Amino acid sequence: MSTLQRIALALVIIGAINWGLIGFFQFDLVAAIFGGQNAALARIVYGLVGLSGLYCLTLLFKPSVELEEGTEPRGVR
Repeated sequence: MSTLQRIALALVIIGAINWGLIGFFQFDLVAAIFGGQNAALARIVYGLVGLSGLYCLTLLFKPSVELEEGTEPRGVR
């Protein structure tokens, strides 16, 4: 897994945790940390999470061999 994929996945996980907190407790952690939903830093974080989600969509369509770097496909020696 490349560094960009790891960063994107981390941001998607942050977004998922934030949405879970919103859904269960009506608490927006990103807004609380960065000064409200309309604060510039919060909007940047929301944007990066959204872009990361779009990037992670590409992982769904990659063959598993490409995702597992350094391993041989099954049945190939």
